[in-house]
Amino acid sequence: MIIKWGAKVTNMRHNGYIKIGLFACLLSAQLALGCSKDGVVVQVPRVGPPPHIVSTPVDTPVRSNTAGGSTARTYLALGDSYTIGQSVAVTDRYPVREVALLKQKGYSVDDPEIIATTGWTTGDLLNALQTSPPSRATYSQVTLLIGVNNQFQGRSLSEYQTQFTQLLQDAIHWAADTASHVIVLSIPDYGDSFYGQQTSDPAAISTAIDSFNAANLQISRQYGVQYVNITDLTRQAKGDSSLFAPDGLHYSGKEMALWVARLAPTWPY
Repeated sequence: MIIKWGAKVTNMRHNGYIKIGLFACLLSAQLALGCSKDGVVVQVPRVGPPPHIVSTPVDTPVRSNTAGGSTARTYLALGDSYTIGQSVAVTDRYPVREVALLKQKGYSVDDPEIIATTGWTTGDLLNALQTSPPSRATYSQVTLLIGVNNQFQGRSLSEYQTQFTQLLQDAIHWAADTASHVIVLSIPDYGDSFYGQQTSDPAAISTAIDSFNAANLQISRQYGVQYVNITDLTRQAKGDSSLFAPDGLHYSGKEMALWVARLAPTWPY
């Protein structure tokens, strides 16, 4: 398994709409999301959640990756703490669970290459990919889950739209220019996590997450990639400690297994 990650901590910037108490700030610092003494959420209109899967038919033959003589299919996972599986075992990370499920179904799939770090924004991921690009020229499948730290840090929605578009273009390139082999996962709603419930306005977090997800869904449709909604699953996890990692913010292997159940049907068999 190839994993590129680190212990990057970002600082949250006050946007003038909500404030988090000292206890929550100390907790978020421990969780590597970062926190200033002030608040978090971009104020935006609430929109409805996206559908579970917006799927573009796979009408292009799968291109086997033959690097090193291997004919196994390959998988590149791009993201942040949700992709690296912060605070859970390696085997519980959703890209690792995805490959394990495919192997159980009898498919030949290499271990995933994961490029993700806790605290990364879209800009951080872009910079990392420019500095240290993926190890292969192309992959059978590429997933992209990114944006929670843009929202958490109070970064603008317009910046997110621009940078997410660049990342999606890169993802399509690494999927051998086959848009239907790229899957975007929606951003989880940490407002319903145990951590989020300690903030002064969890509903405002959910409102902002909906806005960022509306943006990445629109861009995904524009480029014809597949889209899997997992936000509703993270909201359903509210109050269930078995679905969260010990830090109360990130998600457990049990929760990520639910994500994989939705993700697996999108694999380009």
